[in-house]
Amino acid sequence: MNDEKRTEIEAAVFRRLLQHLDERKDVQNIDLMNLAGFCRNCLSKWYSAAAEERGEAVDYEQARELVYGEPYSDWKKKYQQEATAEQLAAFEKSQEK
Repeated sequence: MNDEKRTEIEAAVFRRLLQHLDERKDVQNIDLMNLAGFCRNCLSKWYSAAAEERGEAVDYEQARELVYGEPYSDWKKKYQQEATAEQLAAFEKSQEK
């Protein structure tokens, strides 16, 4: 497989990941962090960093809007729930590693 085709496939996979996350707004970022060690905000940071490495200016808030599909403040109001004690405990435990 050549580099161009690989990049095309990776881009398609990333778009599908964003679509999946958009379809699963019930899955909270803390759940993603607890299970996978990354969340939508991490993807946003990685997006911004990758853009900067390639000479493009995409700040964190712009990247968040790309990942969340709308301004983060709007998404947060609509979908973010208060973390439960169990979620917070699992998060704290995962940070000890």
